Amino acid sequence: MFKVATFNLENLDISSSEYSPSISERIPVLRGNLTRLNADVLCLQEVHAQELAEHTANNPMRELSALRMLISDTQYANYYLVHTVTSDEQAYDKRNLVILSRWPITFSEQFKHHHLDKLQYRKATALPVETAKDVSWERPILYAQINVPSFGLVHIVNLHLKSRIASNVKGQKSNTYTWKSAAGWAEGYFLSSIKRVGQALETRLLVDDIFSKDLNAKIIVCGDFNAQPGEVPVEAICGRVENTGNPDLRRSVLLPCSSAIAESIKFSHLHHGKGNLLDHMLISQAMYHMFDKADIFNENLHDESLPFASDIKYPESDHAPFLATFVLQN
Repeated sequence: MFKVATFNLENLDISSSEYSPSISERIPVLRGNLTRLNADVLCLQEVHAQELAEHTANNPMRELSALRMLISDTQYANYYLVHTVTSDEQAYDKRNLVILSRWPITFSEQFKHHHLDKLQYRKATALPVETAKDVSWERPILYAQINVPSFGLVHIVNLHLKSRIASNVKGQKSNTYTWKSAAGWAEGYFLSSIKRVGQALETRLLVDDIFSKDLNAKIIVCGDFNAQPGEVPVEAICGRVENTGNPDLRRSVLLPCSSAIAESIKFSHLHHGKGNLLDHMLISQAMYHMFDKADIFNENLHDESLPFASDIKYPESDHAPFLATFVLQN
């Protein structure tokens, strides 16, 4: 048996405020989720890093102290670990991607505009008028190779695509939450969509690159896509024949494990009372015969979009963990 899970921990950090629970409040709840998953490979999103005592602006030094605290005294404490890094080879201050594995990670790499150049865009509603500037993703794609006993080489791709929150447009906001014009907000929302779909495209380019070397590659793409099934980012990564119109590309199609989950419980996030499936597990055709079941542990999920539902009330994550189980068929 081989179990892979993805889980957005929602701003895992040591520091707290009047608006957020402390790490000591969060650990027992989040650790319960991780223990229940009992995953062999665990992909995490929104893991913040903490500055070391010797950290300076010219010599940044950060480590994943909050994560180490969370996984201590669990099976994951002894797992192999890779995470996203800055150009200084340090963990990002905010929202790192992490892959934990029971078995050695034989290769890892991150991708950000490696397969797709930055885009040039001039904002139409910016005040004062701006020239065209680069549009870039906020987070890299984290990629790892793991030799799983009895299963062979498995390619793991961990994602956290851009949220649906509108990107900033200069001169169009009165404060953090208030826009001066509907057009300004619409352009910010449009820019976020470009970033989300653009990173999905770069992910598909990475997947196609893996397939170019081995059409029978065992690939798992998972994480927080900030998009639901049928929306452009998910469709772009899956590459279904229904979209390409080319049956010769069938072997490179990625299959959503969520298709094995009943509609009534197929959600990983709640927004204004509605369940949304924003977290995904996509697998290559070579893994289909080994796929046994999928589970979303959403029993303890809260709707933090409701009035007065601030983070301080909910040490849980606002995302539910997603688990896929594979069994080697004789």
